[in-house]
Amino acid sequence: MLPDFDYCRNAFTKYELDLTEEMYRKYDIYAECLVEYNRNVNLTAITDPVEILYKHFIDSVLMLKYAEIKPDSSVIDVGTGAGFPSVPAKIYDDSLKITLLDSLNKRISFLQQLCEKLQIDAAFIHGRAEDIAKLPEYREKFDISCARAVANMSLLSEYCLPFVGVGGRFIALKGPNEDISSGLNVVNILGGDVSRETNYDVEGDSRKIVIVNKISQTPPKYPRNSAQIKKKSL
Repeated sequence: MLPDFDYCRNAFTKYELDLTEEMYRKYDIYAECLVEYNRNVNLTAITDPVEILYKHFIDSVLMLKYAEIKPDSSVIDVGTGAGFPSVPAKIYDDSLKITLLDSLNKRISFLQQLCEKLQIDAAFIHGRAEDIAKLPEYREKFDISCARAVANMSLLSEYCLPFVGVGGRFIALKGPNEDISSGLNVVNILGGDVSRETNYDVEGDSRKIVIVNKISQTPPKYPRNSAQIKKKSL
């Protein structure tokens, strides 16, 4: 499915990333499963092997590099969809403890089948972030929450920051043009502080990664319920 090993290794090397044959084998399985499952359930618009390599796998792994995620970190991927960015990151660093959260059960079923084929450990949660983040077993229990989504920074922060313990971080993978300044007040309300933005490029496509440090507990009333969130952003 993917281009051959040497091609993929060279692609990773361009971004100062290593690629072992075992990683390559798992990424290749991932690509095949993604395209096959995508025929029946809409997971991604990207099905070309080279584009999957760069826009899904390398882009996801670059989160580890630019956010400097430490080994053994617990990571919850909020609205994970087809598993991006956390499953490619887990393939790259198997010490990560990943939890995959999505509101669509068909996506969770895909991820369960995928991780079984890849023989990687992961936890799976079917539900809405605003509901799951209220549960004691998940609230402020993670080192990292991450999201690769088109939602604005205010909305993403309300979904993601309640999962992060004080001292942890929320990592948002964004498009290049979003001005996050309008969301800074919301981040502060939720106990966060934007530490940095990093702009980078993946094969001509501009990207931005935003790192938010969790400096205090999120007030208990957040996240609000879905009706409140839809009615008015913070």
